[in-house]
Amino acid sequence: MTSHDTITVDHTRIEPGILYFGTPVVLLSTLDEDGVTANLAPMSSAFWLGWRCMLGLGARSQTARNLLRDRECVLNLPDDGLAAAVDRLALTTGRDPVPAGKAERGYRHEGDKFGRAGLTPVASQTVRPPRAAQCPVAMEAVVEATHPLAEDDPEQRGGIIVFEVRVQRVLVHDAIRLPGSTDRIDPDRWRPLIMSFQQLYGLGPRVHESTLARIPERMYRGPDIARSRAAGAGRGALDTRQ
Repeated sequence: MTSHDTITVDHTRIEPGILYFGTPVVLLSTLDEDGVTANLAPMSSAFWLGWRCMLGLGARSQTARNLLRDRECVLNLPDDGLAAAVDRLALTTGRDPVPAGKAERGYRHEGDKFGRAGLTPVASQTVRPPRAAQCPVAMEAVVEATHPLAEDDPEQRGGIIVFEVRVQRVLVHDAIRLPGSTDRIDPDRWRPLIMSFQQLYGLGPRVHESTLARIPERMYRGPDIARSRAAGAGRGALDTRQ
């Protein structure tokens, strides 16, 4: 193709109800008001920058209430083999009574989220909420800031909160580690579960080598990594149960 060639654009304007073009599923574990009951919520409105993550949650969800109160969580990342477990949590909520908006969509209260999913809670190292043993990746994190979304719109104001969390411990299954490396994930072994327009997908094979891969991963290491080493010092593993 030369600079003189004409390109025909076939884009068509649409107005989809959601814009979930594909993001990893996160099973977010928190503790309920009693400080004992573990809540486990599937979500996919998440993205990472360094060792910080932004989580978008409905303000009236049980998970949002737990985060605002305790400011601790675990980001459990399921692989594509755990799709059925994730789907068992669909249309469930830890809120009782169920908020009207969720009840209208068919949600029901579930007090034992780990049991419902068939996943095993295990004690975390730096926070009180437990990790999900079957998830290949678990990131223990604390809330550093909250940001309201759509504050400009009276109809949406107060409905969604974006939580900025700082990861302070990353734990992974050895099966997804890069051979010969102590701190790297092998992207050919890690098969995250993806949510795209309300459907669950696996990750296909690599289609092209990225030029960015030429940058040594160590050059991305930020100060939060050094800060994380002090998290939970002297505390040992925390005792948590469902």
